[in-house]
Amino acid sequence: MKLLIRQGRFIDPVGGIGGVMDILLEDGRVAVIGSNVDPDGAEIIEAENLIVSSGLVDMHVHLRDPGYTHKETIETGRAAAAAGGFTAVACMPNTRPVCDDAEVVAYILDKAKTPGTRVLPIGALTINEDGEKLTDAAALRGAGAVALSDDGMPVQNANVMRDGLMKASRQHLTVLSHCEDKDMVKNYAVNEGQVSRALGIHGRPAIAEELMVMRDAMLAEETGAAVHICHVSTAKSAAIIRNYKHKGVPITCETCPQYFTLTEEEVQKQGTMARVNPPLRTKADVEGIIAALRDGTIDAIATDHAPHSAEEKAKPLEDAPSGMVGLETALAVTLTALYHTGKLTLSDILRKMTINPASILRVPYGRLAIGNPADVVVFDPDEVWEVEPEKFLSMGRNTPFGGRRLKGKVKYTIVDGRIVYRG
Repeated sequence: MKLLIRQGRFIDPVGGIGGVMDILLEDGRVAVIGSNVDPDGAEIIEAENLIVSSGLVDMHVHLRDPGYTHKETIETGRAAAAAGGFTAVACMPNTRPVCDDAEVVAYILDKAKTPGTRVLPIGALTINEDGEKLTDAAALRGAGAVALSDDGMPVQNANVMRDGLMKASRQHLTVLSHCEDKDMVKNYAVNEGQVSRALGIHGRPAIAEELMVMRDAMLAEETGAAVHICHVSTAKSAAIIRNYKHKGVPITCETCPQYFTLTEEEVQKQGTMARVNPPLRTKADVEGIIAALRDGTIDAIATDHAPHSAEEKAKPLEDAPSGMVGLETALAVTLTALYHTGKLTLSDILRKMTINPASILRVPYGRLAIGNPADVVVFDPDEVWEVEPEKFLSMGRNTPFGGRRLKGKVKYTIVDGRIVYRG
């Protein structure tokens, strides 16, 4: 099976290679990157004026399967991922049952074995994500888990977190940490600040995130084990991570498009559509997140794709679940907010959405090079389109970006040399 991507603008943020190239994919691998490639019998994608890159890697999604298939299924989640240019997604373990043993990992991998976006299961750090007893990291890794996390349920006990970091490290697994102090945030709906006061409700204070970021950074320093901080949302959290990175501590982090584009005021405009965990913060925090993206403190851009049903999001603000879908809008929101404003180059953005997350997860994806898996995204960085949630391939419609005009459109997503999405 041969597929030729002809005359696209190739960007390789790892090797610094760029320019108009022909790329031949053959038998699931990248066969040739060069000029005037003309193989017999190849399907051809004419990519003139389009960007060609390694397929995007999202290290933080919620596919809801098993147990919550009224929100999303692995099939619909993979379709949404492909539409967004993602060729691999790592799914969090807060399913029902929790992905805390080899059997659930096997279930997820079996559901995702048909051609399409790769699914990389993340195993729970503690049994049932209760924060008390550690899971069998070796068994989870052997079954195919790529990392460990109790995302959505912060590990409150520092000793459990410390032991978990050390045991995960012995299995060459990174721990992905949701940093919020549960006692401080409870189930509050918004950031603690002017909006929570205006609404007359309790808020989630920024320091609840920052304290846990500091704790996990200190534990990574003390143990030497890798920790990854999920969905960083405050400028002070980024500053803590920056400081520990400068000290050589094995700490990495991600943020999501909502944290460098939206502020807490969005809740007053859109209600539950803007309810996420951690919450949208202040303008100063948005500026701090952008600064941390620019200077390399923030390694990855993830989506935290979290679909919910319309009925669930229709509940009052304090009762509705937190989360928004993001797979189908992440690239375009990022290009609109960061590339077209001159804040980041295309190479910088693609590094944070391809090779960096793949490297943190220690998986062999994220770079388009000869001999590597033929996972590719082809996109038009300049095409303008309007977000219409009713047309999403995800079952979730819960996005605060509905109705927005964005600049940047996926045209093709290719996994293992097969076209899995045509835009």
